[in-house]
Parts: sequence; C-alpha cells; structure tokens
Amino acid sequence: MGNFERFLSIWVALAIILGVVIGVNFTDTVGKIATLQIAHINLPIAVLIWLMIYPMMIQIDWSAIKDVGKKPKGLAMTLAVNWLIKPFTMALVGWLFFRLLFADWVDAQTAQEYIAGMILLGVAPCTAMVFVWSGLVKGDPNYTLVQVSVNDIIMIFAFAPIAGLLLGVSDISIPWQTLIVSTVLYVLLPLVAGWLTRKILIKSDRSIAKFTAKLKPFSIFGLLLTVVLLFAFQAGTILSNPFVIVLIAIPLLVQTYGIFFLSMGIAKWLKLPHEISAPACLIGTSNFFELAVAVAISLFGLHSGAALATVVGVLVEVPVMLSLVWLINRGKN
Repeated sequence: MGNFERFLSIWVALAIILGVVIGVNFTDTVGKIATLQIAHINLPIAVLIWLMIYPMMIQIDWSAIKDVGKKPKGLAMTLAVNWLIKPFTMALVGWLFFRLLFADWVDAQTAQEYIAGMILLGVAPCTAMVFVWSGLVKGDPNYTLVQVSVNDIIMIFAFAPIAGLLLGVSDISIPWQTLIVSTVLYVLLPLVAGWLTRKILIKSDRSIAKFTAKLKPFSIFGLLLTVVLLFAFQAGTILSNPFVIVLIAIPLLVQTYGIFFLSMGIAKWLKLPHEISAPACLIGTSNFFELAVAVAISLFGLHSGAALATVVGVLVEVPVMLSLVWLINRGKN
C-alpha cells in the first residue's frame, strides 16, 4: 500500500468537508448535477464508480472463473449473511434504537419510517462498490465477481418478499428499471470493458499488473470525487438536521460493525483464506444504497423519514467501509 493510500481516511475526511462546503456555496450547480439521472441513478456518480471498478475488472482471469466452485464456503457465507442474517438484524437494531433507546426523542410515526429506511438498506446488498473494497484489501477479483453476480440474481427474486415481510407491506413496488440499469452500469459495462482490455493487453504482450497500476490513481480519484459529490448533494440535509442524522447514524454504525465482526468470526471458523474472506465480509457489510434510496422514495416519499434514513446510510457507508478496509489490512500485516 502506497503512502497516499495509507492516509486515505484523511483524504476522505477532507473530501467530506469539501463536499459540504461545495453543497452549501454552489447550491444551483450541485442541484443541476443531482438532476442528471436515469432511473434514480445519478450519472456522474455512476461514471466515477465505473472508473473505480474498471481496473479491478481487468484483473479478472476468466480461465480461473470455472475453479471458483471448488471453494464454495466463501460464497455460502456471503449468501447466508446477506439474505438470512443481515436484513433481520437490521430490522432488530432499528427497532431497539427507535422504539426503545431513542423513543423519547423521536415520535412513533417518524421512528417507524426510520426503521423502514434501515430495513431497505439491509435488504439491498452492495453491488458496485464491493469491487473497490475488494481491490483495497487485495481480494480475489474472480471470486468477488461471482459473489456479486450471484447476489444480483438473488436480489431480483428476494428483495421484494423480504422487504415486504419486514416492513409488513404485502405489495412492495420495486423500481425494476433502477435495478436493471444499476446492474448494467456497475457490473456489465465495466466487466465487458475489462475483458476487452485484458484481451488486448495479453495479445500485445503487455503487463496487466503494470497497466492496472497506472490506473490506480484514477481509481482513488474516482473514490474521493464520489465522496465529494455525495456530501455536496446532501449538504443541506446534513446541516439542517445534524441531531437527527446522528440518531440515524448510530444504529447504522452498530449494525455495520456488528455484521462485519460476525462475518469475520464465521470466516475464521470456516478457515477461509484472506483473498476470499476479506471481500466476503465487506460484501455482507455494505449496501446497494441506490436501490434502497429509490425504493424508499417510491414507497414513502422524497421527504419521508425512510428516505432520510437511506440517505444517511449513503453518508456513513464510505468512511465506515474505509475503516473496515484498514482493519482488514492491519490484521493481515
């Protein structure tokens, strides 16, 4: 890990501050950027995430994909955490905090909406950013691809039933366009681009490792600029409701770190190697926030407590995930 990456958390903190400053002082410009959307997906953010994912896609060895099935434990752990544990612990944590611990500060109706937003985050496992976190912890790119792909397939069938069960709603309206466009933008397109690039590099006898190393600064830049934009979009919400945001962030942090350490414990029990266990734990910890935000808005409204909770999930995810990346890399060294 280079010197710049060693202090990545500092650069992210500066990016957060810069994002809020830009959001407050250039409201109109930020508003215009925020409107550049397709199916609730912000296109500038999509491009930046694509920039982060592309270098890792180049590293995928397609000839080794067939051997992933020989290591089923990592995939089984990922699926168990994502679909049998995480949604239900998220609902439990939300209920404990907003129905009991924070009951004096939040009215019952608003509390229910916050819990609903947390549930939507818990039922949507991460798709795009997983490739970034996996790359930072030196995870197996082939295995990560399979884990994400299987999760995406399951999400198509399992998201609505589980969300409906936990929300107590029988008819969940899923924005399928968001789900499909996200999969194409964050997985399919960079995957095809990575495959073509790898094929060209091999044919021209160029080093794949050297080529991806040259792209690494652009990937880090993409991450930092993503943070700047996310916090610029939500600057007004952050400054106008700081106490509420802290209240929502606390249970989200408890859930995130709790799931991470639970996953780490399961990985050690299964004796998974680092290159499989590290991304497996991070996949279970992070969220597909684009989908969660879109569903919260469509079900409860743009200015609802549920929508706010999913937005807070976006705000806390990058700093928290970077802290977990640091923990994993520190434990490896």
